[in-house]
Amino acid sequence: MTTTTARRLAAALLATSALAAPALAFAQDAAPQEASADQDRAPYMDASLSPQERAADLVSRMTLEEKAAQMYDKAPAIERLGVPAYNWWNEALHGVARAGHATVFPQAIGMAATWDEDLMLEIANTISDEGRAKYHHYIAEDVRAMYGGLTFWSPNINIFRDPRWGRGQETYGEDPFLTGRMAVNFVNGLQGDDEKYLKTVATVKHYAVHSGPEPSRHRDDYSASDADLHETYLPAFKMAFDETEVASVMCAYNAVWGAPACGSERLMVDLLRGELGFDGYVVSDCGAIGDFYYPEAHAYVETEEQAAAEAVKMGTDLNCGDGRGSKFDALPAAVSEGLIDEATIDQAVTRLFKARFELGMFDDDADVPFTDIPFSEVASEENIALSEQAARASLVLLKNDGVLPLQEGTKVAVIGPNADNWWTLVANYNGIPTQATTALAGVREKAGEENVTYSAGSAIAGDIYTTYDAVPASVLFHEDEDGEMQPGLQAAYYDDPAREGEPAKTQVDENIDFYWERTPSNDALADEFGATWEGVIVPEESGSYAFKASRWLEVTVDGQEIGTEPMQLEAGQRYPLTATFGLDSGWTRDALEKFAELEWTRTDIDLRAEAMAAAEEADVVLFFGGIDANLEGEEMPVEIDGFLGGDRTSLDLPAPQEELLEALKGTGKPLVLVNFSGSAMALNWADENADAIVQAFYPGEKAGTAIADLLWGEFSPSGRLPVTFYRSVDDLPEFGDYSMQNRTYKYYTGEPLYPFGYGLSYTEFGFGKMKTPRRHDASQPLPVSFTVTNEGEREGREVVQVYLSHEDRANESVPMKELVAFDVVDLAPGESKTVEFELAPERLGYFAEDGSFVTPTSGRATITAGGGQPGTEGTVSKRVTFRGE
Repeated sequence: MTTTTARRLAAALLATSALAAPALAFAQDAAPQEASADQDRAPYMDASLSPQERAADLVSRMTLEEKAAQMYDKAPAIERLGVPAYNWWNEALHGVARAGHATVFPQAIGMAATWDEDLMLEIANTISDEGRAKYHHYIAEDVRAMYGGLTFWSPNINIFRDPRWGRGQETYGEDPFLTGRMAVNFVNGLQGDDEKYLKTVATVKHYAVHSGPEPSRHRDDYSASDADLHETYLPAFKMAFDETEVASVMCAYNAVWGAPACGSERLMVDLLRGELGFDGYVVSDCGAIGDFYYPEAHAYVETEEQAAAEAVKMGTDLNCGDGRGSKFDALPAAVSEGLIDEATIDQAVTRLFKARFELGMFDDDADVPFTDIPFSEVASEENIALSEQAARASLVLLKNDGVLPLQEGTKVAVIGPNADNWWTLVANYNGIPTQATTALAGVREKAGEENVTYSAGSAIAGDIYTTYDAVPASVLFHEDEDGEMQPGLQAAYYDDPAREGEPAKTQVDENIDFYWERTPSNDALADEFGATWEGVIVPEESGSYAFKASRWLEVTVDGQEIGTEPMQLEAGQRYPLTATFGLDSGWTRDALEKFAELEWTRTDIDLRAEAMAAAEEADVVLFFGGIDANLEGEEMPVEIDGFLGGDRTSLDLPAPQEELLEALKGTGKPLVLVNFSGSAMALNWADENADAIVQAFYPGEKAGTAIADLLWGEFSPSGRLPVTFYRSVDDLPEFGDYSMQNRTYKYYTGEPLYPFGYGLSYTEFGFGKMKTPRRHDASQPLPVSFTVTNEGEREGREVVQVYLSHEDRANESVPMKELVAFDVVDLAPGESKTVEFELAPERLGYFAEDGSFVTPTSGRATITAGGGQPGTEGTVSKRVTFRGE
């Protein structure tokens, strides 16, 4: 497969002793060795025992050095015990990631915009199906690579407290209750419902006071008040612990209250293991243990031994490294120095192996469910259809002056840097889609190519373009033995990534635009390899060309290494081209994902003039703008106006796009903005001047199809914002201030551009009178019911939202209003349904300044239900007086 659009990718019990004799496993995940009858009878191979008992027995047979080595994400094999190597690092944020093809669902923030718990459960179940299928596919060839295992470091349930945070796109938004509900369903879908075995492991992260800034995350120290901690930062974690059997937690980079998060006694011991009752294993974020003693980071301790001992004593069981090895290799020395005892290490390793036993890794395939999920499940038509369904449900209609839905036969100009941008589909921590459909492709398919004109129109931001395409075969040549020019580049493939020795094979490749399912040098599934390409490039048109090479690919054109500066090339002239490639597994990547892409774009084309010409041919202008995951994300090198290190310094639409929008408005044509972003945007000009606005977030691989169906009215939009859209970054507190005051809908005192929970429809809904007791004992569940009616002329889905507002706020951390229940209701025209909730006592109370939960025995609160927050047109409400028993 060689289509660039389809695959661009630039992210507690102590051990006890038992039998002394070692045992050799021969099950699905075990090293291929013969097992004697005595060894086979070792307790850790007895599937009738509990995972805890089996893990304790196995750990009791290990040396201290073996135990320490198992506490690294790249855990080595212990052949004498039949323990195979295992790489703990895998990702499943919105689909199985970083291991080649998989179904790509909407980014997490987009899934939150669906407000649909059942859909979230189905998505997570599908992701775990694909994860299991991939895992057994790899194990069948004895491949135990990074991103090939069953322990997923997802979901990210941090609170998106500030829209500047680049990783906020990975979360379920700003509200702890919505986040918690989505997390519960995602965890349950990943881990399955078998009574004995886990389907996969889910990891809730990043525990717990963590949400940027990205550039300083390795050295920052944050403080949260006790009330904010319990009201905002902990509830989603608590919900996951209370309502699921989530197996794993990841602790964060930053320090909290003066100690690194992974070494904070209050956070890890008192709260996590104590108050919250978590009994699974904890993995550090990658490099977080090194940050304990690195002078450029926290410098909390002086030595690696101290860092390792402190982290493990506080309950961190697994070290994800940082390219400088496992910090837990220092544990044996730490024991010798008296910094930690071996029993504490035993406890950590036992937790890790308990999870592996729960996954069935040492048992016969026939006894473990999920082992027979076929590899054909990966990116199946059914799964991709679910991705499209999720994309539809995630789209939020922010404004509509009547231009939408479009009529059949409407001629449209598709304009904007995100109209044909693959990255808007996949976001970050993504797999490679098999049916990637950009907005341009979706609109062309829906409207017919004869009704569509197109131009990217501008850079996406600064001088960053989204118009790169693979350098085509038509301009690439090589000399044959007779000195004659022939199409294609001379390629050589090597087993050695450093390209030493003779090549395994040579051939002519038409261009450099590859995604390899298997290693081209030896047809292996996950082997490293190297390659070279040589020839000349002969442009068909003179111009200024910017080149871009994918990871591991180094390219020179006319003797110059390609970089950020464009090159002036003349039509018909030959420019020597050389490219070298070396896929060498590193600390963040292994060889399951293999790609090489050489792309270019013209930088001297007047995109503005192109866009204006395209608009003149159309009845309606569809502008696809916003940002993408190359501008916002995790600890990135981006530093341009509005963006810094993965975070944002401005909420505005980038200047090149804003200027183009203003020019397009001048044509007098109806203007529709479809905005892609993983975070809130200050779309102030568009709110005043565009005829319609759709917030798309990052909608997954079938984005274009879903967006076109919304624009042409194939369904009524139902997405609702999981974050507040502010008017300016100036309306917000300092980014590094972790107080929740004047943040999120619960505490913001200003007027937002678009509020949390907001979204329009193509139909109208009405709410009937609310039924709930006027007086209520808040220590008991509170029943609430009302009717919702589709009062429009077409079927639609309403996201029903229930909020509670205490009339007398006991302290400033008590929310001004708080989401306490929600559901989705599908209604035909004229249809009504009664919606009923029981608000649990924890939804009725609040947290005191010391973080203790208060069940009100007096005072009043207002319960509001409708299609948005209190004050939204059509909401119904009722006052409730609380009383004691």
